[in-house]
Amino acid sequence: MRTAAVWTVRGAAAVLTVVALGHTLWNGVVEPGTALAFGALIAVGELARRDRRQDDSVDRLPAPLASAGALAYALLGENAGQPTRHGALQIVAVVVAAALAGIVPHIARGRGPALDHLSRRVLTVAFAAVCFQPLYNSGRLEERVGQGPWLVLFLLCLLGLTALCDAVLAAALAGAATGWPYGPLLRDELRAQLGIGAAICATGVVMALGAAVAGLWAIPVFSVPLLLTQLSFHRITAIRTTYRQTITSLARATEIAGYTRPGHARRVAALSCAVGRELGLSERELTVLEYAALMHDIGQLSLVDPVPDGATAELPAAEARRIAGLGGEVARQTGVPAEVAVVVERQADPYREQPVLARIVRTVNAYEDLTGAAGGSRHPGGSLAALEQLRLGTGHDYQPEVVECLARVLARGGRDRVVPVRPG
Repeated sequence: MRTAAVWTVRGAAAVLTVVALGHTLWNGVVEPGTALAFGALIAVGELARRDRRQDDSVDRLPAPLASAGALAYALLGENAGQPTRHGALQIVAVVVAAALAGIVPHIARGRGPALDHLSRRVLTVAFAAVCFQPLYNSGRLEERVGQGPWLVLFLLCLLGLTALCDAVLAAALAGAATGWPYGPLLRDELRAQLGIGAAICATGVVMALGAAVAGLWAIPVFSVPLLLTQLSFHRITAIRTTYRQTITSLARATEIAGYTRPGHARRVAALSCAVGRELGLSERELTVLEYAALMHDIGQLSLVDPVPDGATAELPAAEARRIAGLGGEVARQTGVPAEVAVVVERQADPYREQPVLARIVRTVNAYEDLTGAAGGSRHPGGSLAALEQLRLGTGHDYQPEVVECLARVLARGGRDRVVPVRPG
């Protein structure tokens, strides 16, 4: 089912692209100067794109300038007071050709954009163009809304629907790739539209309306603010990536000192985030969960005698809570958000007294302690027996819903296939 969703989106984008290119080549380009101007803007936007790496970037819309230019061309009704005559198929053809021209250097460096990004671009631009161009070219749009504030309101509503279409496609593709629940993914995509997505939509509307009055000179003028916004977002992304790397390095201190097994914190963080996704946590909550899971054993650095293999889940409850409390104090000294320190210090409490994130960390850490490293198992019965032991502890130690979410995540492919959360 998930693979079918991916191929449906890609197939629809491919068919639309072929039809649009064929139609444009057969009939010729209408108003080539306008098409060239917007095509150049889209190509430049693609050249300036920043594709996210799988593990450490948050750019959901890596080419905002190209996206804004494509939307502006789709919503272009007049050029310097003169009606335009390009149709929806030409818009798709120009957007695809310009995007391909702009990503060639990235492909040459081995950093080409994901196919799903291009598929979404084609389908969302086609959606906006099909909703606007027929109404404009037939004259019905001017008859009903005119050229004043109602036109602006119409364009804003249309862009809202376009953003919703893009979020639906993005969530469907992400769900197919990861197996995470669709509802939380859609919610996160819609929230992401409020950031750089809102800037893209606003720039697209202003650029189209500006070109209608001032002509193609409006394109570079209204591109500058979005380009500066893009640079600011990239800087924020770089800061968050550096922050996450710092926390990851700090979490490795317990491994370097010999208190925990190599890779333990990373495995607990990855599996905790997968369980959090299954439970429908937001991106903000997932970020706090990841940081807390990475630092959950930091309190062991205060111990004189290390816990055997760092397996705190097998300690007496009072001792486990003492170590967790020490970890919370250490976490606060590092300057992490207060929510992270709370999760670290509450991870050993009975689950009915814990916040949700601490329940997840405690359950996943216990599973990891029971199963051991990837090369061997501390529990004689392996993964299934470890899960059964966690189920036996659901009366006091582990929340039943979290244990069952963990079981579902493991059943879909095991911990080695868990994808870390994007830092936010």
